[in-house]
Amino acid sequence: MTVDAHDKSAGRIAGMFDAIAPRYDLLNHVLSAGIDRRWRARAIASLQLTGRETLLDVCAGTADVALQAMAARTVVGIDFAAAMLAVGLRKVRAAGQTRRVALVRGDATGLPVGTAAVDAVTVAFGIRNVQRPELACVEMARVLRPGGRLAILEFGVPRLPGLRTLYLWYFRYLLPWIGRAVSGDRVAYSYLPASVGGFPPPEQFMAILERAGFASVGAVPLTFGIVYLYTGVRA
Repeated sequence: MTVDAHDKSAGRIAGMFDAIAPRYDLLNHVLSAGIDRRWRARAIASLQLTGRETLLDVCAGTADVALQAMAARTVVGIDFAAAMLAVGLRKVRAAGQTRRVALVRGDATGLPVGTAAVDAVTVAFGIRNVQRPELACVEMARVLRPGGRLAILEFGVPRLPGLRTLYLWYFRYLLPWIGRAVSGDRVAYSYLPASVGGFPPPEQFMAILERAGFASVGAVPLTFGIVYLYTGVRA
């Protein structure tokens, strides 16, 4: 089945993630062999939270970052997939965090947040799904106060030749098969490797962040470059 990774209209992407929302967390843990929690922890640690901050989690999905960022005073999670947010809300309630975590439906390219209103911003595996990621980066810079920190996790491709070959085989063939078998969705887990392949390489994405208004931009490869942690400070 051919998957158009370039079609990232809000309705299509939201519908795709809504379809897999009930099994999304399970598949994340299975397909990453449980390493996804460590990736999120690394991103949160890079924000250097002190307990006084308001954290904005863009493309919040099922609220994993919101619930893991316990050092933040307040977390606002934004996503345009209603079923994903519904799963996240159940998790927030089960954790007794409704006073600290708020989930809002919205678009990354037009964040429903005031200018310089938050202290930190995160995106975990969502920026590649945005139709205009450069506009989302500008929006994240807008809502951050000067000196506020950004942390973005996104999939990459390992550069070591042997590992790269093995990873691409897993990503293109085995991962979609497991995803379809568990979720029952024929599209979402074929879209995933296609979308990663179409995302800008680290050097290009760092340039996008700099143009958006971020300084001290960095890209740290995690787990041999399977994932990259992008960081920056609002200038």
